[in-house]
Amino acid sequence: MKVNIALLTVTDTRTLDTDKSGGILVEKIKKANHNLIDRKICKDSKDEIINILNQWVEKKEIDVIITTGGTGLTGRDITPEALDEIADKHIPGFGEVFRYLSLETVGTSSIQSRACAVLSKGKYIFALPGSSGGVTDAWDKILIHQLDINHKPCNFVELFPRLKEK
Repeated sequence: MKVNIALLTVTDTRTLDTDKSGGILVEKIKKANHNLIDRKICKDSKDEIINILNQWVEKKEIDVIITTGGTGLTGRDITPEALDEIADKHIPGFGEVFRYLSLETVGTSSIQSRACAVLSKGKYIFALPGSSGGVTDAWDKILIHQLDINHKPCNFVELFPRLKEK
């Protein structure tokens, strides 16, 4: 099953042409035979991030939103706070597993990551680090499996029809 994905890079310094992490994700999305529905880049502005995410969660053709950037500890890193404002549910296991897996590649520096995931209006939103290693770890070790309907014992895709249940 193809998953329809929107990709947002949060950065004050990169453009679409110089967005290495976003470029990595574009290639990985294509290689997994998913559909990249939209791709945007925006500044580290909570209001701008929220505005784009709110537009995307309203679009029926988008199943999953991935952000890259803004998950660190600096004053400009506010992606998790933006997600908090639109979240219906948090998915704490995503960040926990991401940091656990990151121990292999960055050691104890993994504690500096605030990678996270939420549900908003029936859409998964995954906030990944802005580093090329961070997005590679998140995709190759978590998302490629959870966005595959054939992954067992369970996966995010099989829950799509039930995410808006009351």
